[in-house]
Amino acid sequence: MKTLVAYFSASGVTARAAKRLAEAAGADLFEIAPAVPYTRADLNWMDKKSRSTVEMNDRSCRPAMAAGVPDLAQYDRVFVGFPVWWYREPSIIDTFLESGDFSGKTLIPFCTSGGSGLGESADNFRALAPGAKVLAGKRLTGRDTAAALRSWVESL
Repeated sequence: MKTLVAYFSASGVTARAAKRLAEAAGADLFEIAPAVPYTRADLNWMDKKSRSTVEMNDRSCRPAMAAGVPDLAQYDRVFVGFPVWWYREPSIIDTFLESGDFSGKTLIPFCTSGGSGLGESADNFRALAPGAKVLAGKRLTGRDTAAALRSWVESL
């Protein structure tokens, strides 16, 4: 089974978790990078006018990605990682999901967060990637051991 780990990371925590997961799963790695990188001010969730707050308050917002979606035809399973923003995936993940054909693929969301879980992300994935099988997913810490990650991957 060919696997891809695609991720968006704002601070580096999700990037670390994604790299560890890709190693544990023997997967390819793809960064979902924004065309316009987020600044510290953009990520200030306390500022109602910050870029991230504006994007998350507009469910139709689709920030542009720096690169297109990789060729998905070669993958059976795609892990999609992100930091939790406002109890769901950041809008750039929605861009990614709507930019590729995930029909027949298994999608597994994973998030990083100080404490909240995936929230409504799995349901959002089902709506954004029709034809994909979406599993419940998991919250990772960025410090998960290789053995724990392998065990999770093998349990799917």
